[in-house]
Amino acid sequence: MDRLIAALTRTGGASSDFDLNPGLLPPGRVLRPAAVLVGVVAGASGAEVILTKRASHLKHHPGQIAFPGGKQEDSDPTPEAAALREAQEEIGLAPDLVRVIGRLPAHETVTGFLMTPILAQVAQFSPSRDPGEVDEVFTVPLSHLLAPGSYSIQRRLWRDQWRSYYAVPWGPYYIWGATARILRGLAERATG
Repeated sequence: MDRLIAALTRTGGASSDFDLNPGLLPPGRVLRPAAVLVGVVAGASGAEVILTKRASHLKHHPGQIAFPGGKQEDSDPTPEAAALREAQEEIGLAPDLVRVIGRLPAHETVTGFLMTPILAQVAQFSPSRDPGEVDEVFTVPLSHLLAPGSYSIQRRLWRDQWRSYYAVPWGPYYIWGATARILRGLAERATG
């Protein structure tokens, strides 16, 4: 955990889904605030990061791997409040089991959100997923996510244009896009 706390003290590091695709950046975009919880929990063989597989019936990003989180509502005074509220709604994580460590640099998504990742230490809990939003809750070893060699740059055809993105697969889980970019930024900060 000390390594992650030290990562928060490093400056810079804002990221975007457009980092690898600057030519696709839409002009005049308006970004909506969102927040996600980068929750670190003790696992059998060390620290692990909590992730979700989004429900397959969702309109946006069905079946994709994501952090618990979402849009910051008017009732959320801070990104931290939004991330904690969303984590409780999506995976049943009670806020009193979370120790917020700090904010990671903001990430701009291709879907028009300015996402604030909230790094936190999470006590042991039994996930209770909201089936309307989440198909699965799982963890990935932090050691895998902090290893620069775990990441690759891949590309897909998106809206008739090739789009490059980061990926960090783990077992049956294909972690890519904004989630992989935020994790890669954390790895850069923790090893830099």
